[in-house]
Amino acid sequence: MLENGRKYTTQTYYAAMLSDAATIVVKIFEPKLSTSTTLTIDTNSAMGYKDFWSADAHYKDYQERYRWQELRSELESLVSEERDLYGLVNSIIKRLEAHNLFNKERRESAVKPIIYAITPTFARPVQKAELTRLSQTFLHLPNFHWIVVEDAVTKTTLVTRLLEESGLIYTHLAAMTPPNYKLGRNDPNWKKPRGVEQRNAALRWLRENLRPTDRGVVFFADDDNTYSIKLFHEMEKIQRVGVWPVGLVGGLMVEKPICDNVTSKVIGFNAVWKPDRPFPLDMAGFAINLRLLLENKDAMFSYEVQGGYQESEILSQIVTRNELEPLADCCTKVYVWHTRTEPPQLNVEQLLIKKGKRSNVGIEV
Repeated sequence: MLENGRKYTTQTYYAAMLSDAATIVVKIFEPKLSTSTTLTIDTNSAMGYKDFWSADAHYKDYQERYRWQELRSELESLVSEERDLYGLVNSIIKRLEAHNLFNKERRESAVKPIIYAITPTFARPVQKAELTRLSQTFLHLPNFHWIVVEDAVTKTTLVTRLLEESGLIYTHLAAMTPPNYKLGRNDPNWKKPRGVEQRNAALRWLRENLRPTDRGVVFFADDDNTYSIKLFHEMEKIQRVGVWPVGLVGGLMVEKPICDNVTSKVIGFNAVWKPDRPFPLDMAGFAINLRLLLENKDAMFSYEVQGGYQESEILSQIVTRNELEPLADCCTKVYVWHTRTEPPQLNVEQLLIKKGKRSNVGIEV
């Protein structure tokens, strides 16, 4: 029974007139409905008393009928959309199960090692572009954990937001390079070691948060390189330290370990730049089994080594040359390139800044 003067929302009023099934639909989609008009019901007019057929009452009745029609149309559209979506998802799942792909992928993911990619990064105009490109490659990897370490006192809003929206499993850290090891504005990249503080912070995080029984591979993924998905599939085979060619580095089209096709052992390197290094490799040219880094807790990068020796510094603490595992078809395939984004020409932007203006006000670039 309706109480005189009692207020109902349009949805609730008409839901009472529907069957049980329709009422459920209303409740499901109520948050999505645009109509939420408050209706005051006067039982004198609603129950057919003498003023029911007055012009005012008739107009109100027409209004409510029209609103109900809109509500019903919206409901029907939402139900149809949900039904189509459910059918599509169900169809895809059934097809995957029919080909044993759905469960197969689950089983394979369960036995694959997790790839921990350590990426040092620092604030600059192209930072977001570099990290976005990188994240979209990593999205294709099922067993993946991205450790991003900013060269900053605290984590920045830009990188925080990018990681939150990336869809990846990640750890976000901040570790500031000491001022005396910072590159000057006009210094060449090789003058001082870069990424030492950030990579060491990531190694400490791994040792503090993972167990000796955890399976994984650790890779140092700088944000200015380009990676093929195939590289990460190669990493899954690593028992100790895996190595492979790197394109466009060291003044060469490709810098690579030299692999013996018969023994599948590394017998040398083609590096031209400082070829006498213990491990003449680029940072993108190797990955380490997590177990080795957890067992060798003191293995870290160092500021006290010559330029270009960071790779040799970390590898010398955990492996010998003879233990290296050549991957990428005995080091004959290139799956990573040492590309670098060209610094943008912002001379016009600098003129704007001098005038107290910016082109990117309110926009994150």
